[in-house]
Amino acid sequence: MSKDKILHKTSVGGQALIEGVMMNGPKGAALSVRHTDGHIITEMSEVKHIKDKYKFLGLPFIRGIVNFIESMTIGYKSLMRSAELSGQLDAEENTEDMSKLDKWLNEHLSSKVITAITAVFSVIVAVVCFALFFYAPTFLVDLVDEKLLNGAIADFHPFFEGIIKMVIVICYMLAVSQMNDIKRVFMYHGAEHKSIFCYEKGLELTVENVRVCRRFHPRCGTSFIFIVLITSVIISSVTVLIFPILNSPDYRIIWTLVKIFAILPVVTGISYELIKYAGRHDNIITKIFSAPGLWMQRITTKEPTDDMIEVAIASIKAVITDDPKDDVLQ
Repeated sequence: MSKDKILHKTSVGGQALIEGVMMNGPKGAALSVRHTDGHIITEMSEVKHIKDKYKFLGLPFIRGIVNFIESMTIGYKSLMRSAELSGQLDAEENTEDMSKLDKWLNEHLSSKVITAITAVFSVIVAVVCFALFFYAPTFLVDLVDEKLLNGAIADFHPFFEGIIKMVIVICYMLAVSQMNDIKRVFMYHGAEHKSIFCYEKGLELTVENVRVCRRFHPRCGTSFIFIVLITSVIISSVTVLIFPILNSPDYRIIWTLVKIFAILPVVTGISYELIKYAGRHDNIITKIFSAPGLWMQRITTKEPTDDMIEVAIASIKAVITDDPKDDVLQ
């Protein structure tokens, strides 16, 4: 970040969407999308935070959990809306472009049936992912420790489980990044970061200026994921050292529930504060714990095309004010 000569740390954040970018700033949330006919559609919406109504939800560590849930909700709605605004759904419904299977499904199954099948499939996928992420690492570490190491790493299971989880996340990101649609989303992700950096540097928001800015940002959700994983490893390891009984196979289910319902909220709260600190400061500490997430962004962000940059510029311009001081992180 030092190379970018940041003039101010902005509070503006965003998300890459289907053929578009969502930005969240002082004026609200702006969703800008490139329609299939070529023009850019920008849609503004007011963002109401629950912490504004219940002040205690804005306290440090608590606000991280609240903001995470809100971001997930807003992000999902924006993603679905971007598909509508871009005209992608209309294009998919064009029967001339449908495969034989799609035409048969469209003719013989009602929308309710298709929705039900999709819901069941989504639940199955969620269960499989849950098992892969929470149980597979534990099973592998237990197996290796018991069969090959004779319990030599019994007190360090959470550490090695965390390493396996990181590998799973990296492999997953690498796999989905090969999909054409996801590649375009990752390119819009790059356009989002570049436009925010351009604004933070005090440059005019033009395609030429945005193009030369970096695409790796410490406040990115990718960095947040890795900080969550690293923080989880540390807290889980300390918890097991204090309560070694939790690492026993007899208490495996209890330990899993503790990690999900007790440790995960704490980890989310701490990670949010760390990522917020990294957004406000540029020192050796922030560089160290931001490094894994910034490295991961080499996968989750790609260099955007000029037309993608135009969309990101339209989105960020819609949410910023004339005074940059309104956007400075507190």
